[in-house]
Amino acid sequence: MASGSKTVIIAALTGNLLIAVTKFIAAAFTGSAAMMAEGIHSTVDTGNQGLLLYGMKRAKRPADAKFPFGYGKEIYFWSFMVAVLIFAVGSGISIYEGVNRLLHPHPVESPMINYVVLGLAMLFEGAAWFVAAKEFNRVKGKWGVFEAVRRGKDPATFLVLFEDSAAMLGLVIAFTALLAGQLTGIEIFDGIASICIGIILAITAVWLAIETKGLLIGEAANQHVVRDIRDVVSGYESVAKTNEVLTMHVGPNFILVNISVRFAKGLSGEQIQNEIERMDSDIKKRCENVKRIFIEAERSADRPATASDQGGEGTTSPKPAE
Repeated sequence: MASGSKTVIIAALTGNLLIAVTKFIAAAFTGSAAMMAEGIHSTVDTGNQGLLLYGMKRAKRPADAKFPFGYGKEIYFWSFMVAVLIFAVGSGISIYEGVNRLLHPHPVESPMINYVVLGLAMLFEGAAWFVAAKEFNRVKGKWGVFEAVRRGKDPATFLVLFEDSAAMLGLVIAFTALLAGQLTGIEIFDGIASICIGIILAITAVWLAIETKGLLIGEAANQHVVRDIRDVVSGYESVAKTNEVLTMHVGPNFILVNISVRFAKGLSGEQIQNEIERMDSDIKKRCENVKRIFIEAERSADRPATASDQGGEGTTSPKPAE
């Protein structure tokens, strides 16, 4: 999945860089605010893809004493920063350019240049969108689009697709505004298009921020993963009851698991230790993204509760069941 995400990001970065250059050239020749907004949009997208690649590289660093579970969450941080940049830079400047053009309208010069550039941009952007959509469809499987985004733990798979979709919509708006202005002679269409592009970017940014916030804070694994873990643990004859199964994504492909297990009475400490080792191995075989597991061995079911047992806390190391 990481390899696929990296390919998507590189394709998007290359496409957006080419598009940004052609748009700025067109804006310089024609004076179009919509084209300037589109150039800013593509520049922001290029920078965003650069940040995602940087985040992916940082996330691969091995665990150390300061970060014992690794740096996987860095990709979530940089994905959130991408959303902030889209909102603050892309949306803000586009809306500003549009308002300025509404207050000081003037005709767009040499519109044919804009048509050519928009055509090239649609070609480049369409190619990048196709790569992103193909990877997204591979990852989402049988889930619907919105469900896949909600359940997805690798923001790169849907973030680039959102960006490219917003870019394609912006290109359509810019083309429509350019054509409407040319046919009617009404100069404000250019400014309106720039504002619309800014609003699209703002909506995209807010949605991306919402989707990445949970991952940044510490989102649990999907329910089917939790069910699989419970199934593995509950399948042991030595387990009297499986209590809490707590999970957290430390990275797109790194799940941390903490399990509270009540073992059957009569087991020795050595037997419990052996069962815990088997559970660790079986869970990791069934759930490939589970990398670290902590299993708490609670007291036997027939032991009278004591003051230290209040709140359902178990021991963090196995003890002989009584």
